[in-house]
Amino acid sequence: MDHAADVPDVFDPRIYASGVPHERYRLLRDRHPVSWQAEPEIQGWPAGPGFWAVTRHADVVRVLRDHRTYSSWLGATQIRDPDPADLPFLRRTMLNQDPPEHGRLRRLVSRAFTPARVDAFAGRVRERARTLLAAARENAEDGAIDLVRAVTDEYALLNLTDLLGVPAADRALLLEWTVRIIGYQDPDDTPAPLLSPDGTPLNPRSPALLGEMFAYARELADRKRAHPGDDVMTALAGAGLDPAELEMFFFLLTVAGNDTVRSAAPGGLLALARNPDAYRRLADGSVPRDRAVDELLRVHPPVLSFRRTAAVDTVLAGQPVLAGDKVVVFHASANHDERVFADPGRLDLARTPNPHVSFGDGPHVCLGAHFARLQLRILYEEWCAAMPVPELAGPPRRLVSNFINGITRLPVRVSGPAR
Repeated sequence: MDHAADVPDVFDPRIYASGVPHERYRLLRDRHPVSWQAEPEIQGWPAGPGFWAVTRHADVVRVLRDHRTYSSWLGATQIRDPDPADLPFLRRTMLNQDPPEHGRLRRLVSRAFTPARVDAFAGRVRERARTLLAAARENAEDGAIDLVRAVTDEYALLNLTDLLGVPAADRALLLEWTVRIIGYQDPDDTPAPLLSPDGTPLNPRSPALLGEMFAYARELADRKRAHPGDDVMTALAGAGLDPAELEMFFFLLTVAGNDTVRSAAPGGLLALARNPDAYRRLADGSVPRDRAVDELLRVHPPVLSFRRTAAVDTVLAGQPVLAGDKVVVFHASANHDERVFADPGRLDLARTPNPHVSFGDGPHVCLGAHFARLQLRILYEEWCAAMPVPELAGPPRRLVSNFINGITRLPVRVSGPAR
């Protein structure tokens, strides 16, 4: 295995608190495109056996597309190994399955998550963006707000709960569950983790800690069967899923559906605040909005990494990989691969083609990508129409995570004329 001294660490979640480690990724792409990474014990989370970090675009796409060689089912999709007792439970979710079983579940949920159903929510999404941005300006202290708390957290959550059909009184539960599950590596962003009898933290994705969410999913499905609506949970409740499958779909949609936009929206606005000329081109219509959304997703992908497990002995970018090895793709690195993207460090809102992997690739490409793009486009359009040029009012705070590219605080000035 590759133990070269010049292989930088891209595992430690604390690295990401100061920014995506693009220079480390570049060194890996150039010298060690498939590099062995150690998994030491960090903040009470136990050490692991290590994994292969995949950093070039072509290799990331190859891993994501080749489910026979690189399996989601064998070890699930998080870098840390799950408790073996939890693995059968984790395999119930579409995210942790391989074709053909993955395809069966994906087809079922795709019927509930149609582009037509998503597009029907565009008017509500736009009204929500206008309302939240107007309230942010009205309630700003000294002309500034924390954009995450004032706008983007609520925007992502309320749009998702509208689409799912979650009653207004229950919506705070979904944010609480998302923060607990996504932010578990960040001691300042989540409550202290629950501990197992041996003193190690319990994985927030374990069945022991998801009972409340699953009970709610069953209760909501029962309500939808009795009182159907034009929403995703009504469609899922009648899709013929067994109870465990329905629970895991609710888990996946709640967490992934919320956090995709919850991470991407402040990330995109942060990129625009740091590139005022690009923002002006967006605001005056010089660049197509859809292209701009994809470029902002390229530079700030919501997800940093995803794990697969080698099902057979193979060779990747010249590196032998053994069956059972963990293979982790790094989306943010692939999105900055000079072999694919000219001048990748430059924010080019008109960039085309733009084959970023921010929503993955292959059979597991993000089911909610259309809804995420719609929300992001509308938020940026409404910002350009009603808000001043985005300007930082203080340093942002990033989530301590090697999985989610999260921003937990984003102080922005909102006083002054639009544009």
